Amino acid sequence: MTIFQFALKRSFSNTTNLIFLTLFPVGAIFLPSGEEWPFLPYGYQYFGIIVLFVGIRLASIILEDRQKGVVKRLAVAPVTHFGYLSQNLLAFAVILVIQCTILVYGGVLYGHELYQPGWLLVLFISFSFSSIAIALAWISLYRSKETSFLVYMSIIFLVVLLGGLLVPLQIFPDTLQRIAVIFPTYWLSEGLEWIVFGNEISEFLMINGVLWLYTIIFLVIGSVRRIN
Repeated sequence: MTIFQFALKRSFSNTTNLIFLTLFPVGAIFLPSGEEWPFLPYGYQYFGIIVLFVGIRLASIILEDRQKGVVKRLAVAPVTHFGYLSQNLLAFAVILVIQCTILVYGGVLYGHELYQPGWLLVLFISFSFSSIAIALAWISLYRSKETSFLVYMSIIFLVVLLGGLLVPLQIFPDTLQRIAVIFPTYWLSEGLEWIVFGNEISEFLMINGVLWLYTIIFLVIGSVRRIN
């Protein structure tokens, strides 16, 4: 069994992971639409929150390996640290892409008005990769899986609130609205608004470009920080 296959198997071996990876995304399809806000059905507005949870749950598998000394043993194994990390990340990416695809086209089949489902899928995939990269960088700061997860959960609430996923960003003071720009959830929120109202494709490309910039930066940080 390859590292890629093993990572896929481990991702679904935990009951909590199984719920986040299957039941929550499918359940999100059946959530209703709001009257004035959000512009898309609630399940699609709040899907970013699910993705952030999924990201840290999947990345915690790598932290668990580090706690058990698996990463140290790679030094004498016929697989490189890069090979180990890349195969794990590839497994996580496959899971997230499938999850996003089910949500978007499941919603189309269900009858939701998603305006531009193809671009919505691109947006969700971009944000999903950002969430994995951020989670990877986050776990590189910790030795304890439990501590890493609990602190991250606390931060997620702040990030999704200020990012405009839980409530409209316009209700916050101008200072907080300017601060929100640094959060990837802000760009997801902007992307969701573009899906409904946007005309200029350049705006959408810029939104995805920012999310991919987050992905690259945090992927590098999470990859080079190795706890010995």
